[in-house]
Amino acid sequence: MPRNRSIVLLSVGHACVDVYQGAVASLVPFFVAERAYSYAAASGIVLAASLLSSVAQPVFGALTDRRAMPWLLPVSTVLGGLGVALSGLSGSYPLTLLFVAVSGIGVAAYHPESARVARLASQGSHSSMGWFSFGGNVGFAVAPLMVTAVVATGGLRFSPLLVVPAVVGSVLCLPVLRALEQSASTGPGAAAATGTDDRASFVKLSLAVVCRSIAFVGLSTFISFYARQRTGGGTAAGTAALFVLYLGGAAGTVLGSRLANRWDRVTVVRMSYLITVGAVAGIVFVPGPAIYLFIALTSVGLYVPFSLQVTLAQDYLPSRVGTASGITLGLTVSIGGLVSPVIGSIADATSLQTALTPLILMPALGWLLYRTMPEPAMPKHLIAPSPAEDGTGVEHPPAERTRS
Repeated sequence: MPRNRSIVLLSVGHACVDVYQGAVASLVPFFVAERAYSYAAASGIVLAASLLSSVAQPVFGALTDRRAMPWLLPVSTVLGGLGVALSGLSGSYPLTLLFVAVSGIGVAAYHPESARVARLASQGSHSSMGWFSFGGNVGFAVAPLMVTAVVATGGLRFSPLLVVPAVVGSVLCLPVLRALEQSASTGPGAAAATGTDDRASFVKLSLAVVCRSIAFVGLSTFISFYARQRTGGGTAAGTAALFVLYLGGAAGTVLGSRLANRWDRVTVVRMSYLITVGAVAGIVFVPGPAIYLFIALTSVGLYVPFSLQVTLAQDYLPSRVGTASGITLGLTVSIGGLVSPVIGSIADATSLQTALTPLILMPALGWLLYRTMPEPAMPKHLIAPSPAEDGTGVEHPPAERTRS
């Protein structure tokens, strides 16, 4: 199967999974409205989706390092959708936590293996990996629109309709998996990954991803409430803020992959974190409709590093690609969900502005960590062949063929 077609299918499938990560935060205002949850209780919903995911993703990553498990893609997609679809059917808080936790496990199982499959299908191309990540960002962006369209129409009892993207996503990934299976014994991606692990840089990268996660998850959980306060708008104002936050992430991911074709990944990530410091400060302190501009800037700044950090993690740990993907996409990202209840508790005791102010420090810490990180070499088996080697006679972009 041609690389572009494989990446498109994987990208759409990624969107069908990550719509459920965005759906959890999007459902929070409806849980508050229909069930009178406090800020702390509402943020506990996000915690439930993140907690098991934070532990499970590295576990699934370690398992995929031992043996490829492509069947996880369709199965985990369906599981992620079912959990969210069932979360609105019971007024029981424990059952709601259980269902969103099930969805979190599905999302956890999907990401390490899908990152491995996408890297093979992309042949090490930053742009292709950017488009794969772009699909996930689109899923995030569509989530508040999908949830609002369904739940605002008929209430939480209509939540079973939210399973539709999971069914679509599970079907779309099947042709890619069949193509990879057919080429597994002869294709260039079949070679085993080798190289020297740079554990110190991987630890620094992981800590930077934690900082990014705290900022992003904290904002995604409470930005709807905060935008309504700052603009004096209603539910539509909050939904628009969440949509801008997620849509800006999609733009940031594509921008990041393009910038990485001109400069090295570490430089691109470092500068994006530095710019994001001012953008988050704008969200917290600038009143009125201007908040939407700073939400967009923050989203772009936090998502320029997204796909680049995945490939950096894989290249820092070339002998443990699944584990690197699981930790980067799972454990470190999900820690943001663990911090959300703390933010909620501070907001209940003081104000949302006070609770969100510490988030300004998170991208600053990420920038400091990246200052001492080197640009790793890309594993040779992922580098796209030269024109003479692939028989096409078409020149590949140097940044994608040889650049680390």
